[in-house]
Amino acid sequence: MKQTWRWFGPEDPVPLQYAAQAGATGIVSALHHLYRGEAWPQEEVLRRRDAIAAAGLEWSVVESIPMHNSIKLRSGPYRLHIGAWIDSMAAIAHAGIRTICYNFMPVVDWVRTDIAWRLPSTGYAVRFDAIDFAAYDLFILKRGKAEEDYSVERREDARQRFEQMTGAEIERLERTLIAGLSASESSYDRESMRAGIAAYEGMTAEDLRASLLAFLREVGPVAEELGLQLALHPDDPPWSLYGLPRIVSTADDLQKILCGYDSPVNGITFCAGSLGARKDNDLVAIARACASRIHFLHLRQVRREPDGSFHEAEHLAGSSDMIGILRAMLAEERRRAETGRRDWEIPMRPDHGHLLGDDIGKPGNAGYSFVGRLKGLAELRGAIHGLQSALPELRGPGWKPDEAGSAP
Repeated sequence: MKQTWRWFGPEDPVPLQYAAQAGATGIVSALHHLYRGEAWPQEEVLRRRDAIAAAGLEWSVVESIPMHNSIKLRSGPYRLHIGAWIDSMAAIAHAGIRTICYNFMPVVDWVRTDIAWRLPSTGYAVRFDAIDFAAYDLFILKRGKAEEDYSVERREDARQRFEQMTGAEIERLERTLIAGLSASESSYDRESMRAGIAAYEGMTAEDLRASLLAFLREVGPVAEELGLQLALHPDDPPWSLYGLPRIVSTADDLQKILCGYDSPVNGITFCAGSLGARKDNDLVAIARACASRIHFLHLRQVRREPDGSFHEAEHLAGSSDMIGILRAMLAEERRRAETGRRDWEIPMRPDHGHLLGDDIGKPGNAGYSFVGRLKGLAELRGAIHGLQSALPELRGPGWKPDEAGSAP
């Protein structure tokens, strides 16, 4: 697997040389200063590519081109924004980048309630607390008809939690939920959040899926011409929030999308953490079923909790079978290489590392500190080397015993 690293650009407090020190060879980045839905200028894309190359690294994956809500709604200026998306694709392809990760989550993308939840180790993780989220939705945001989305028991638990919150706790929760997490495409205040949700009133999952497939029918042929791969990211968390439809949450969702626009360019970002937040998702089975259309890997873990909450776990010690996932993906790489696919090596990155050591207290992006991701990448690299050392059928082209850290 190609080991990559998320980098937020020149303002990222974790510089490119740290990614190289971690052992990554590829960079995952986007033009975060151009996130209003406009087309990315060619010169801006080339400037970012050349800055990455100057550090001895390769811009391997674009994550993400912003997806304006009008595209999901198929209303207003959506054709203008699709045109801008296509223009950005052309600039990316011209720069020699071949994989684009994107998402189709309405209004908000990845959602957490706490960006510094203290672990037993005394490190910190990002966390989704299901009760806190319900308390916000019901009693702070006061979304219309929100009570219909929760059981009587959950509403009572949320009421009790809300009544215990201080003003500072409410402000912190709201800031975490709607003011924009790392890599989020949108930021809201309370009123604009309500307005954004209201725009989707009456939209079903089938309607949103139809919008996605219509979008793919428009951009897919262009991606084919440009030699690009589109890697759709799963919902995070993989269930409805704020009463909004989410359509990239289960194995069935993925199959409907892959079959709905049946082209090799239409693929997925296999995010083990996002899909793993649902107990009914068999991640190894999903990885095997979708293997040929997995264009990018987010290898992270979550620890599920009984009430529907979850937190980011150590990369090899969460609720999902990370070793099984790695084994399935290494087998897919071997299969691709044997059939002559040029894209046999799948880019992967560690994701949402813990806040550890002297990173604690430093400025940074939630989930994207240096030490935590360094630890995660090292663990994943060791697991991959162990699997390939023990199982010759998982070795890709050019594998050597000394590179794997042990003799076969």
